[in-house]
Amino acid sequence: MAIRTLSFLWAIFVLAPLAHALHFYVNTDETKCFFEELPKDTIAVGKFAVYEFNDQFNDYVENNGNLKVEITVDETFDNNHRVVSQKNSPIGQFTFTSLDSGEHKFCITPRHTNWSKKAKHRVFFDLIVGDAKPLVDSKRDNDVSYLTLQTNELIKKLQQIKREQSLLRLREAAFRDISESVNSSTTKWTIIQIIVLVATGLWQLSYLKNFFVKQKVV
Repeated sequence: MAIRTLSFLWAIFVLAPLAHALHFYVNTDETKCFFEELPKDTIAVGKFAVYEFNDQFNDYVENNGNLKVEITVDETFDNNHRVVSQKNSPIGQFTFTSLDSGEHKFCITPRHTNWSKKAKHRVFFDLIVGDAKPLVDSKRDNDVSYLTLQTNELIKKLQQIKREQSLLRLREAAFRDISESVNSSTTKWTIIQIIVLVATGLWQLSYLKNFFVKQKVV
């Protein structure tokens, strides 16, 4: 029973990165971008497969001839600093490590070496965040090695969750600092307004008193 429970948890954590999977359609030379928050010092692996519509088969098929795929990754929080720029075959992957916490922009562009050719493309893209090492096939030689593998994977996923929590704490701290700054500025402005109103009132009373004295009313 314990082995089944641990296997179930392991499957959830292992399959969790697949939530980043995308499936979309683009034309040749059309760029499709999406955004992803990454914690600092995190390994990101992007796996992609781009297929081209073939009129003869009336379906999307692999094109290993003149089709290339441009991949770019920019740090939007750092003036769109580019950290990845590659031109790959239609099916492949790329890997990079985030240098700082923040939003990253991933863009994919199918291009033909024959610039005159245009086509429709189906794109599959998976972004795996965390450990870039592929899972080792234990083949369940014995329960001990199998459970050890599962435990190691759970530890890696927990470390990923901790990194994401650190990113959230940094954002909360920045938001708190901004809120305190705004509240402080509002308080100062309110005090200044009160001082100006009191000074204006005193000046008006003094002026009216002098006026009445000159008019011999008082």
